[in-house]
Amino acid sequence: MQRSSDIIGYALRGKDGAIGTITDILFDDRHVGLRWVVVDTGSWLPGRKVLLPPTALGPADPATREYAVDLSIDEIKDAPGLETDQPVSRQLETDIYGFYGWDPYWYGGYGYAMVSGMPPAGSVVPGQTVDRQQAKVAQEQQKGDDHLRSIEEVTGYYVEATDDNIGHIEDFVIDESDWAIRYLMIDTKNWWPGKMVLISPDWLRDIAWSDGKVYVDVTRDKVKSAPDFDPSMTIDRKYEESIHTYYGYSPYWGGVV
Repeated sequence: MQRSSDIIGYALRGKDGAIGTITDILFDDRHVGLRWVVVDTGSWLPGRKVLLPPTALGPADPATREYAVDLSIDEIKDAPGLETDQPVSRQLETDIYGFYGWDPYWYGGYGYAMVSGMPPAGSVVPGQTVDRQQAKVAQEQQKGDDHLRSIEEVTGYYVEATDDNIGHIEDFVIDESDWAIRYLMIDTKNWWPGKMVLISPDWLRDIAWSDGKVYVDVTRDKVKSAPDFDPSMTIDRKYEESIHTYYGYSPYWGGVV
């Protein structure tokens, strides 16, 4: 597992040279899955940013702080770019997957499970004509995806327990084996100094984007007595089991508490 703050700043090395640096990670707030890494191409292509699905990244090399990608510099140069002042639209996502010849995540492609509730683009909804449905699909594709969120933006959000504030999001813990956010790293220093805890995104009750707050289904006292987290420690299964057992939630890897 890696902290998101460690992943951001990693370089990407393509088949024939350096491609750029990861500057942000975008996730889908419906199932807290990672969708894109934002790559700044740097000095070799100034002012250009591209999106890549995290599943396109090879194993990390901590010594050089690099990920290998099976792409060439020319492919990155010609790929659809990211307009930084515009939200990511479904059309842009479609164009990116089409450019590389990969199946998009909403079809369950390129390392992702199919996203429920998303009919294939162009499919006909009962009671609608083909023309009406295609027009609706085209309109939806041009809109920004309201469910895509920036990890850089959400870091620092306040965290509300069922009875009061417990701190803020300090970082995200990411499982690179399937590119999922496993935990929110919560710093309680404004309320209970010297304590850091991990909270699973499965325990979220709500996210108020306009207020910059995340609501979790635990009490303040429960967090106060929870197993401490040391950011320098390795998160192993024993520690994960202790967290899920303490809070009384079933673990993501299956089984019961």
